[in-house]
Amino acid sequence: MKTDIQIARECQMLPIQDVAVKLSIPADVIEPYGRYIAKVPYMLIDEERVKKSKLILVTAITPTKAGIGKTTVSVGLTMGLCRKGKNAVVALREPSLGPCFGMKGGAAGGGYSQVVPMEKINLHFTGDFHAVTSAHNMISALLDNYQYQHQNEGFALKEVLWKRVLDVNDRALRRITTGQGAATNGIEQPSGFDITPASEIMAILCLTTGIEDLRKRIDNILLGITTDDKPFYVKDMGVGGAIVALLMDALSPNLVQTTENTPAFVHGGPFANIAHGCNTVLATKLAMSCADYVVTEAGFGADLGAEKFYDIKCRTAGLQPAATVIVATIRGLKMHGGVSELDLQTPDPLGVQNGVKNLSRHVSNLQGFGQTVIATLNRYQTDSEEEIKVVMDECKRLGIECVVNDVFMKGGEGALDLATAVIERVENQPSKPLQLTYEDTDDLHAKIEKVCTKIYGATGVEFSEAAEHRLKLADELGYSHLPVCIAKTQYSFSDDAKAYGCPTDFTIKVRDVVINSGSGMVVAIAGTIIRMPGLNKSPQAERIDVINGLIEGLS
Repeated sequence: MKTDIQIARECQMLPIQDVAVKLSIPADVIEPYGRYIAKVPYMLIDEERVKKSKLILVTAITPTKAGIGKTTVSVGLTMGLCRKGKNAVVALREPSLGPCFGMKGGAAGGGYSQVVPMEKINLHFTGDFHAVTSAHNMISALLDNYQYQHQNEGFALKEVLWKRVLDVNDRALRRITTGQGAATNGIEQPSGFDITPASEIMAILCLTTGIEDLRKRIDNILLGITTDDKPFYVKDMGVGGAIVALLMDALSPNLVQTTENTPAFVHGGPFANIAHGCNTVLATKLAMSCADYVVTEAGFGADLGAEKFYDIKCRTAGLQPAATVIVATIRGLKMHGGVSELDLQTPDPLGVQNGVKNLSRHVSNLQGFGQTVIATLNRYQTDSEEEIKVVMDECKRLGIECVVNDVFMKGGEGALDLATAVIERVENQPSKPLQLTYEDTDDLHAKIEKVCTKIYGATGVEFSEAAEHRLKLADELGYSHLPVCIAKTQYSFSDDAKAYGCPTDFTIKVRDVVINSGSGMVVAIAGTIIRMPGLNKSPQAERIDVINGLIEGLS
């Protein structure tokens, strides 16, 4: 079979103006970035139309090295819905350069189910990541300068809570010291870098409702604590307007197309293991203003992306998903069932039977949110009918439909059965009102504990001294009402990346807490998760090249 990039390159793309017209967006209101990409003004959002549109979330079982294909299914399902005569659009996150040049090689779908132009989407795209990185680091520079310029007036921070970001995997930057050398180089102090998808600016971009709300959120970013125990915010430096200026262009959602020329919005890019893992509210609502069916995804497994989609994004934006599709693969289920990575191509129904418990827990969690759930299996050539039957039988026991799809090999045609199942469920069995994991009035300890026990299946939570200190600070500053975002490994329900399957009898260890008062969430950092990944021994960058003027090695 052809590679992803070969398929994407052979796709006959439509001019982006023609794609916009499919959504009844006049060609003269979009801002083209070349021939096949455009920014669309978020002011076109129609809240009344949003209420009538059907929002479909695509999530997945706990991911494994074998891969699950959630984005591929999101794109394929949308194309399938369009083939069934529905006015449908997909709304996705933007890829990060970190995993693109690290392990993944790209994040624009796969096979015949992609968003294009894939090279541009995977690399610099419209510069949104650059804008977020620049805005974040501008605040860092301004904060360092403020401390330096006002130190003789008695101003000092005893705790600096704001770091720097860069959109690469670079373990060497996790801990640094700034201001070394001459006194004119600034105040010497510890700092470090997170990856750009972990930036609070990225979370703000993805949750904001517009430019006025953006300014309020930027001004409310907590930067540190002064020596007289007062909070210090961006607004205290008087630079909020400058940061908004850097983010102006990034506010507008990006319009592209799929390999079958159906419209797609790709906007925002927080990871779901260290942030809230959803595309922007603006892009989602703009898509819902233009289409009857909107398919979106949330990162990694349902314990991370879906929980944060419901408890943070839907809570904040007032969204009500019509249904949730959970994606699984036979290979992934076998890994959760204890099958060696070397033996995944060998039929092993018992391995699937052992691993299907992971799917079952995720389905039960999703049903607990009041969601109508449809399961789908990404088919591989090595999947046996006996293995597929194990999954079908388990889904029948759970009271949900399971549909096999072939979107990777066949695009929208391979999603027709899945699209039919989604249409039937959405129109005949609508989800109940969203049942959130915790109440706004719960204290922060209770919110974290409810996510860990109800969603992850933990027996309890252990808070470090540092985490307790931050939670006490958040409470004193009046942030107990905020939702919580738990940063933990994506490879397990627990905080142990090696605990595959459906672990039990474990506690979640919260080692630190980050107060994101601008984006409006409190981030609990669990286990050994880090907010600046490192590169693996053989990163994908070794296989990315430019040959005869064409980029190769992206996937």
